[in-house]
Amino acid sequence: MPAIPCHILVEGNPVIVYASRNGSPEKVLPILNRFLDTFWQERDASGEISDTPECLVAQIVVRFGFEICEDDYSNLRVGLHYYPDVEYLYTITADRQVQVWVPEIDYRENPALGLKGCHPLHNTNHC
Repeated sequence: MPAIPCHILVEGNPVIVYASRNGSPEKVLPILNRFLDTFWQERDASGEISDTPECLVAQIVVRFGFEICEDDYSNLRVGLHYYPDVEYLYTITADRQVQVWVPEIDYRENPALGLKGCHPLHNTNHC
């Protein structure tokens, strides 16, 4: 099975989550969408809106990371730099949308381009 590394980005937070395997949309999106449903329900129920990007990244690392890493946490990293080897980048926007991005050649040569070096795969229209 190929590694399929990926990044997860949250609008309003500079942190870049990196998973070195299991990053295909077929693997990530069902787990991520289920996790986000729970996250948004909890935020809505509590009425909490402050620090949402910070809270979301923390919970992605802890709760989503637990599922995607399959008990091998060496697979998960958090930092401020884009990795050139990622196959997909997932963005979570403030309006609760998930967008999947695919790196282009420019990204591979200069990952600091971030999303500017990628094209959208599709929009899951997560609400």
